[in-house]
Order: sequence, then structure tokens, then C-alpha cells
Amino acid sequence: MKILAVADDESKFLWDYQHKDFLQSVDIILSCGDLKAEYLSFLVTLSKAPLFYVHGNHDENYAIHEPEGCECIEDRVVTYKGIRILGLGGSYRYKEGPHQYTDKEMTRRAQKVRGQIRRAGGVDILLSHAPAFGIGDGTDRAHKGFEVFRDIMDRYHPAYMIHGHLHANYTRQLQRVRQYNQTQIINAYERYVIEL
Repeated sequence: MKILAVADDESKFLWDYQHKDFLQSVDIILSCGDLKAEYLSFLVTLSKAPLFYVHGNHDENYAIHEPEGCECIEDRVVTYKGIRILGLGGSYRYKEGPHQYTDKEMTRRAQKVRGQIRRAGGVDILLSHAPAFGIGDGTDRAHKGFEVFRDIMDRYHPAYMIHGHLHANYTRQLQRVRQYNQTQIINAYERYVIEL
């Protein structure tokens, strides 16, 4: 199975040059947030693959115009072809606005989905916008990660955590892939392909 993960910045490779053959080889698209609704609708239309998304901290326009043909999986576990995906979007609260949470608020959200995780028999992918605390997150308040994401990885051992929020232009040494115990953590900035 080929997973296309996207976040934060529309990929010129896909958006401007419309690599239809590449997109049609994708089995599923996962969006980690902060992308235009039109871009997500474009990807799902050209690929014919389902697109599941969580919100980024800059996705307030989705309240007016949601991505067409895409499915929001905030605070849910969805199963697609046997892959169980947990969606917990948003960033650490650094100002007033939607899709921003304190550690306590994100922990409450994670606790509310425990029953869904149990019924699904676990989780294979944790899909988020923000990273986990202390694993590739930023030092400023806006880019701080959530501690509860580490708890989820410790408890459920998903094969992957896929996030965005940390852009390539923030640092010269953006580390796209990290390992935390049994979980491979991927920063999906712009686009990243995972082959299962």
C-alpha cells in the first residue's frame, strides 16, 4: 500500500505539475493540516484515493469551505483496508483561534477516543498536525509538541506517527524521519510517501 502524507505547503510537484500517474499510484492520502481546501480536493480528484485529514492551526477557513471529497477524522479512529488511523489535529495553544489546544485539552481529547481504539483493537497510525513533545518539536510555544502523543505511542505502539507543523524553512536540518520505540515518526511537510 502506498500512502501519500501531506502537510503545511502545497507541493509544486503535485499542484503545479499535476503528476497524475504518481497520484493514481497512491492508495490513500493523509493530510496533517494547514493546506488549502482546494488543494486537498484536487488531490482526491486526481488520485481517486480516499483522503483523510486533521486540522492544522491555520485551517479556520474549513469552517466556511471544507475540502470536497475528503473526510475529517478529528477525534476518531477510522479503518481503511485494515489500517487503523487515529486523528488528533491542531497545535499547541499560542494565541486565540480554532484548532489550538493546551496539553490538558489535548489529553482530554485523547482520553475520549480510548474506547474507539479499544474497539478497533489498537491503532496503526497516529495522524496529527503537531509533533510529540520532545521529538522533533520546536522550542517556541507555537511549535511545542504534545506530551499525550508520547503516551499514545507508549500505550498503543502505532507503527507510524505522521505530523506536520514544522516546516523545512524553519531549520536547515529538518529531520523527516525519527524513531520512538516501535513508532516511526514522520514529518510530512509538503509531501512524503510511505510504502507499507
